[in-house]
Amino acid sequence: MELTGTVIALLPEVSGQGKNGTWRKQEFILEIPSQYPKKVCIALWGDKIDQANLKVNETVTASIDVESREYNSRWYTEVKAWKLDKGGSSSNSSSSNSGSSSLPPVTTFNEDESDDLPF
Repeated sequence: MELTGTVIALLPEVSGQGKNGTWRKQEFILEIPSQYPKKVCIALWGDKIDQANLKVNETVTASIDVESREYNSRWYTEVKAWKLDKGGSSSNSSSSNSGSSSLPPVTTFNEDESDDLPF
C-alpha cells in the first residue's frame, strides 16, 4: 500500500536493546491531502532512518505495511514504511490522483447531441 502526503512532524528517534541486538525507530506524521486531510503516524526502522533523511514539509510517497499485535489482551497497530520516495516523481502524481481515477469520466454534450435524448 502507498500513501502520498506531506511530512508535518518528525518525532524523536527511539532506540533500545532487544534479543537480536540494538534497534532504532523514528516515527513521522504524514498528512494525506483530501477534502478532509488525514494524518498518519508512520514508523521507520533501523538504517531506513538515515537513508530517508526526512524533513518537515517534504512531500513523500511511503510504501507501507500495517501490522497489529496483542499485548496483555490489548491490540496495538503500527504502520511501518519499507520504502520512501521523495518529491514529484511520476508515481507520486499517479498515486495522489488515484482517488479521482475511481470516479466515472465526465460526459459533455454539444447542443446537437442534447436533442437526441429520448425524453
